[in-house]
Amino acid sequence: MSGKPLKVSEVNQYIKRVLASDFILTNLCVEGEISNFKHHYSGHMYFSLKDEKSRIRCVMFKNDNQCVDINLKDGMKVIASGYISVFERDGDYQFYVKNIRESGLGDLYIAFNKLKNKLELEGLFDEAHKKSIPRFPQKIGVVTSSTGAAIRDIINVINRRFPIADLIVYPVLVQGEGAPKEIIEGLSYFDNREDIDLIITGRGGGSIEELYAFNDESLARTIYSLKKPIISAVGHETDFTIADFVADLRAPTPSAAAELAVPEVDSLKCSLNDDYNKLINSILAFKEYKSRELEYYKNKLDYNNPETKLNQNRQYIDSLFKDLNKNFNMKIETYYREIEKLGDKLNLLSPLSSLNRGYSILLDQDGEVIKTVDNLKIDDKFTIILKNGMIEGKVVKINKGEFEDGFK
Repeated sequence: MSGKPLKVSEVNQYIKRVLASDFILTNLCVEGEISNFKHHYSGHMYFSLKDEKSRIRCVMFKNDNQCVDINLKDGMKVIASGYISVFERDGDYQFYVKNIRESGLGDLYIAFNKLKNKLELEGLFDEAHKKSIPRFPQKIGVVTSSTGAAIRDIINVINRRFPIADLIVYPVLVQGEGAPKEIIEGLSYFDNREDIDLIITGRGGGSIEELYAFNDESLARTIYSLKKPIISAVGHETDFTIADFVADLRAPTPSAAAELAVPEVDSLKCSLNDDYNKLINSILAFKEYKSRELEYYKNKLDYNNPETKLNQNRQYIDSLFKDLNKNFNMKIETYYREIEKLGDKLNLLSPLSSLNRGYSILLDQDGEVIKTVDNLKIDDKFTIILKNGMIEGKVVKINKGEFEDGFK
């Protein structure tokens, strides 16, 4: 080695000056397909431009992209103009875009939409075909990379939420030419195992070409034909692949897939306690209701008991007899008083009453009452009845006349 060694920052600064002095790199126009597009909250845009062989990192600052009148997105073919420079901190060179216009859709994006429309027309995305996810899976098969962040996220979330579930990982490539074949083999392996309740497949986020293994037609048809339910968890929340549309359930991230796959034990315990308390309350309420119902039927039975009816009828008969006896005595008393009144009247009209008052009764020889002197003649015998005896007599003289204060 000869010469004074340079610091890393000095090397990056030197390369930046070299690039800045190049006429072509300082006024560059590039055509390519947008991938991994991100519009940062700061207003800057970060993305890559790629073709079938390579790609380059790009940044378009807020001041430059405010005049862009197209909606930039992954798969869009564009023509961008700007300059190449070095980001000194990381030592990465990138394309600083000043202007951009649409050129057309990228080949991968066109192929994605073509396959999506084809499979949708065939019914591979129909909700009627999708299987329900088991609520309490005992064994879960995971088809993904064994070294990526996705598997770590899935393991951590499931162990935290539902530690009794067993996880079996089938390690595969998740990008590149051989990835779809390996993913298909992993899915088929788990689908043929009787002890697997649920399958999860996916990977972390990336550009459209990095996720393109999950846009494979053979993989889509394999997912459609699975007997076991499957959750697709590819990329970030804004990423969609063909596998997402065919799967029984799409999760926005691998972590979300784990959350959708299993319940949370603590929530289950709380729910179980709530259900237990509701059950106890329901049993107590049912017992109370049945007790009241039993008491009602007991009272009804007592009311309709023949013995009770007989006792009630006896009481009724006794009451009737008492009323009858009372009414009978009242009637007897009434009749007795009427008899007394009639007796008094009879005594008042009786001849004996007249005798007691000093009057007498005159009877002829035949014992008939003599009411007038016309019934008598001289020498007729008669009998006088007095209060304390009788007198026999004979008519010696008859004086006719009316008796009013003496004879006249």
